[in-house]
Amino acid sequence: MSLGLVGRKVGMTRVFTEDGDTVPVTVVDVSNNRVTQIKMPETDGYCAVQLAYGQRRPARVNKAAAGHFAKAGVVAGHTLREFRVHADQLASLKLGGAVGVDIFKVGQLVDVSGTSHGKGFAGVIKRHHFSSNRASHGNSVSHNKPGSIGQNQDPGRVFPGKRMAGHMGAARRTVQNVEIIRIDAERQLLLIRGALPGSRGGGVTVRPTSRAARPIAPPKPGAKAGDAKPAAAKPAVKPEK
Repeated sequence: MSLGLVGRKVGMTRVFTEDGDTVPVTVVDVSNNRVTQIKMPETDGYCAVQLAYGQRRPARVNKAAAGHFAKAGVVAGHTLREFRVHADQLASLKLGGAVGVDIFKVGQLVDVSGTSHGKGFAGVIKRHHFSSNRASHGNSVSHNKPGSIGQNQDPGRVFPGKRMAGHMGAARRTVQNVEIIRIDAERQLLLIRGALPGSRGGGVTVRPTSRAARPIAPPKPGAKAGDAKPAAAKPAVKPEK
């Protein structure tokens, strides 16, 4: 339940740290995020903020969406996302107002969601990382096959969810606990460590991470030499007569 931003994946580059190390980053454009709706517990039953990103031609907007954007007094956008927030966060937001990168800070961990690359129809080896069968010594054109998929006469059917060939990619994916390396407040850009789902130009959603940081357990002190107890001696095995 935290406010995030809607953006566009620009591409990947790298930045250098003060120590001279290189860090691969993905550049995300989150400019011109505007509030199109504020949901209150009195009217909607919960607290949420709806943000619009990008611009859409008026000819491409239907009347219902045009009225929704006109009520907020903002330009029509091509992407709408809703964020559940706490009631105290609504006081700093207003309908039609802008939300910028200042809600994030360098070093913060975020979750980034997007649509992964579409791979088309793929076999089980590429899609589910199956192992191939041997390609010689009597194996006839079955080295890339999934193998047996059914059972005996009982139950005599293939269960739903069986890992088989099919459409790969083009699915909603989320990368969690990635770090914001740098923020360009002037151009409204976020530089996030590592790769993010989707292709260049694809839409992404950035929000504070929902995974709590795991505490690092202190290393256990090594056992002292004086405390070590000798192992019990095993009884000698008498040879059989």
